[in-house]
Amino acid sequence: MFNSQRPKLEDLPTTGQLLRATGLAIVAAGAILVTVVLPSEYAIDPTGIGRQLGLTQMGEIKAQLAEEAAQDAAAEAAGAAPAAVATASASAPKAAETGQRTDTMKLTLAPGQGAEIKATMANGAKLSFDWSVEGGRVNFDTHGDAPGVDYHGYGKGKETTGEKGELVAAFDGKHGWFWRNRSAAPVTITLRTEGAYTDIRRVV
Repeated sequence: MFNSQRPKLEDLPTTGQLLRATGLAIVAAGAILVTVVLPSEYAIDPTGIGRQLGLTQMGEIKAQLAEEAAQDAAAEAAGAAPAAVATASASAPKAAETGQRTDTMKLTLAPGQGAEIKATMANGAKLSFDWSVEGGRVNFDTHGDAPGVDYHGYGKGKETTGEKGELVAAFDGKHGWFWRNRSAAPVTITLRTEGAYTDIRRVV
């Protein structure tokens, strides 16, 4: 058997010592929360130390990624039902009643900023497009909407410097692109379009 000696009362920490140790632990935990956890996880930096250490930028990126993930999830959920409406409408396409037009548009996005350009098109109308990015890369989502159709996706991509192709309107409505700058510096997007549409403009 092992003989263990009971600690003497004078060897045990006093109530005051325990309270001081608890207080120090709370202060240390609070300091870590304010200077490390909040900046790196939520981009909240009340002291400014997080930005100096690069933690706030990390939190901003996480917040942007979470925002994009939520937008993608909402778009996919909204697109499930409206897609059937768009398909039904496209089953009997009508020729575009508008003439051909050509436009060139430019926009500059700061890091993390998003923007959207849409053209007003009739069901079955065609639009040739060519857009390019200077200064970095962007994420994009090509889609359309109309009364009764919240979202109809044509395609999306990440970390790209440009795309070209032809967009065929699946229904009467607005069709175009949403871009978000995922670079660390401002980027300039140049969009060239040609086709049967009545109007094209930046909406976001």
